[in-house]
Amino acid sequence: MARSGGFVASADGRATEAGLAVLRAGGNAVDAAIATNAVLAVTAPHLCGLGGDLFALVYAQGRVECLTAAGRAGSRSDAAGLRAEGHRSMPLFNDARSITVPGCVDGLVALHERFGTRPLATLFAAALALAEPGFDASAPLAEAVGRLDDTGRRQLPELSDQALAPGAVVRRPGVARSLRAIAAGGRDAFYRGEFGHGLQSLPGSMITAADLVASAADWSPPLRATAWGVDLWVAPPPSQGYLFAASASLADAMALPEPADPQWAHLLVECATATGFDRTEVLFDGADGDALLAAAGARAALIDPAGTSARPLPHRAGDTTYLCVRDQAGMAVSLIQSNASGFGSHLAEPGTQINLHNRGLGFSLAQGHPAELQPGRRPPHTLVPAMATDARGLRAVFGTMGGDSQPQILLQLAARLFLHHQNPAAAIGAARWVLQGSSGFDTWTTARVRLAVEGHAPAGWAHALAARGHEVVVQPAFSSAFGHAMAISRLADGSWSAAADPRTIVGTSGTSG
Repeated sequence: MARSGGFVASADGRATEAGLAVLRAGGNAVDAAIATNAVLAVTAPHLCGLGGDLFALVYAQGRVECLTAAGRAGSRSDAAGLRAEGHRSMPLFNDARSITVPGCVDGLVALHERFGTRPLATLFAAALALAEPGFDASAPLAEAVGRLDDTGRRQLPELSDQALAPGAVVRRPGVARSLRAIAAGGRDAFYRGEFGHGLQSLPGSMITAADLVASAADWSPPLRATAWGVDLWVAPPPSQGYLFAASASLADAMALPEPADPQWAHLLVECATATGFDRTEVLFDGADGDALLAAAGARAALIDPAGTSARPLPHRAGDTTYLCVRDQAGMAVSLIQSNASGFGSHLAEPGTQINLHNRGLGFSLAQGHPAELQPGRRPPHTLVPAMATDARGLRAVFGTMGGDSQPQILLQLAARLFLHHQNPAAAIGAARWVLQGSSGFDTWTTARVRLAVEGHAPAGWAHALAARGHEVVVQPAFSSAFGHAMAISRLADGSWSAAADPRTIVGTSGTSG
């Protein structure tokens, strides 16, 4: 959505309007992104919130800056102990051992300290106006609450007792207290205040007071790859962003037909598989992102234009939100924020009732694995904010929810935006494919990967892809299983256009993260 030369795209109209109001009042893109995310932290706890992690790219003064605000495993984390209990992978729900230090608040504060121009109290005003008197639950929130099991309902009483149906009034006083504390006292008022104390006291918590002293937010150089006449920018490890950039480089070297042709989908699937099949073995905190990008981008020989390539796959559903902003002066933000899986761990900090992510699910429990759970480590991350630039400057800001499939969805969007020159609405509304395991976080670890195709895909896609050897499953049109994408892009005539994904409303079940 655009107003007064600025653009904001998010998964909630109330959040989008908060960002636009900041732009109209003279704030910049970072100010608007903070305001937008603050509202989402109130109204979309099934997607994101102050108990999750955050990644962002910022385009300012001709440069792309990257922020990683992903928390680390607590000091008490013990992979050997989990193995001794019989765990072969990290617990998904109802277990505080999969809760890493939430990085969202550190990320918002770091963005504000570096680029913000308006006080945090001003930027949080719209969120507070919803959290304290209450807001109408969206249909996706009510549906997500309805999917909680009895244990989840008991552990998330604030949400499960209020968001019973679309339109039900939901009040979140603990989130409001936290936002006021952050605005007045910065990150320490959150991590060393009510929230931090409650996080440590949670039964089974691996997090200590010492773990909450240092900020989880780091600025670092982004990764870059070239494809279809643009430079693609993504976050470095522990983000899986290199997979998108590398697969786009591979696809750029091919003669992709128009998207209506099933071969378009097949070749992109092959590129995604060629780059991603070893992700679980090579992606970890501290991995060399440039080396991963170069290695994955040099796998053209693994691609079979006629059928599926036989590639060894080393053998969970999630939720995330993405937003993007461009202001009138040309600054832009690509921001992605997540609980990991749905409401996250299905646990809440007891005082504020902020639901806590389960991002520790990305760790390995294999002894000696480079991503093995260890104190102070960040888990491998699915979150991928993206940007594109060209000789004229910023070309596009885009991203999506989607768990393991985020790089696959971004690959399809980038091909449509930059090769086929579609506008954001057309590119986002077009049918997608995604590789699926049994859930949104096991694409590269399951013994069986299916190729899911949306119901409004071009005629012939499903049959032709099956004939090429893919195990195809057709799913409903505009399903959230295919992500919630947002984009702001410069068109051929120099004008700008933005679009939010209709799947944020039409299809509410599926994977993200």
